[in-house]
Amino acid sequence: QVQLQESGPGLVKPSQTLSLTCTVSGGSITTNYYYWSWIRQPPGKGLEWMGAIAYSGSTYYSPSLKSRTSISRDTSKNQFTLQLSSVTPEDTAVYYCASINTIVVVPNTDEYDYWGQGTQVTVSS
Repeated sequence: QVQLQESGPGLVKPSQTLSLTCTVSGGSITTNYYYWSWIRQPPGKGLEWMGAIAYSGSTYYSPSLKSRTSISRDTSKNQFTLQLSSVTPEDTAVYYCASINTIVVVPNTDEYDYWGQGTQVTVSS
């Protein structure tokens, strides 16, 4: 059973970079055909797929966030990390890490198999 756990600061100031880490247990982030994603849910809104890093290390981003998003990994720690730059209050959301076993990356959040519990991030001065 794959388990994911998000960690990072709950409060970020506007214009700063939000950084979150997802620690994975029960499976390796390099296992073939697994994709490891970041998904967020702003208050009162639906889930938004932000991007993913593949088992191979390839990265994929939502076009609307691509210019501000970077996803990387540390295979020695079985972790992957989200960095979102130049944040504004509109980036306030619950941030989730999630995984899916698939041939190609899937931005449809309904299809993800495993989820972290989510972490609240508030952007405020």
